[in-house]
Amino acid sequence: MKRSEINQLQIEAVDFFRKQNFHLPPWAYWTKKDWLENRERVSEIIEMGLGWDLTDFGLGRFYKNGLLLFTLRNGKVGDSDRKSYAEKIMIVREAQLTPWHFHWNKTEDIINRGGGNLVVELYNSTADEQLANTPISIQIDGITHEVEPGGKIVLQPGESVCLPSYLYHQFYGEVGKGWVLVGEVSQVNDDARDNRFLEPIGRFPTIEEDVSPLYYLCNEYPV
Repeated sequence: MKRSEINQLQIEAVDFFRKQNFHLPPWAYWTKKDWLENRERVSEIIEMGLGWDLTDFGLGRFYKNGLLLFTLRNGKVGDSDRKSYAEKIMIVREAQLTPWHFHWNKTEDIINRGGGNLVVELYNSTADEQLANTPISIQIDGITHEVEPGGKIVLQPGESVCLPSYLYHQFYGEVGKGWVLVGEVSQVNDDARDNRFLEPIGRFPTIEEDVSPLYYLCNEYPV
């Protein structure tokens, strides 16, 4: 992806957040000068991978397979002195797919915070981590639902689903309903070691630096 494209996506994201009355922390908009001046005070942001995040899953087609997110808080697995929880805010476009995956350790709530509808498709996993042909029992806002293997649920604004570990899921915005503001509240998030994608994919996009960054991504802070 070109840096200019990422900058534009961030501009659009900020506009959508504001329309949904969701506010990012002030450091989300820091310049390089701000980061350098505050380098002694931002260790948690850097170590926990907080901030702007964007992925095309290494497929090079962000609008079809991609996700823009901002990690608001996070801890570290096995470190009792850190937070034991994590929170993200995400923007999911219509038909923009986050592919099949599960987490070995993390249980998470996926929350429709506003905008359109979020479609979540589900499979249990087999012992060898493939798709299981078994029905799924799932909690949607504390109410138990039964879903057929490969079936889908549609979360309208205000609704949430609890996804336990080892439950395969993929999600996208329902066509015709607009972008979705998606929250995630979970146990500590460890993207480096706790994501099992059904098909091997990448994490961060390859970036062509045609312009300077508007807001730094979480893996590139200049400190």
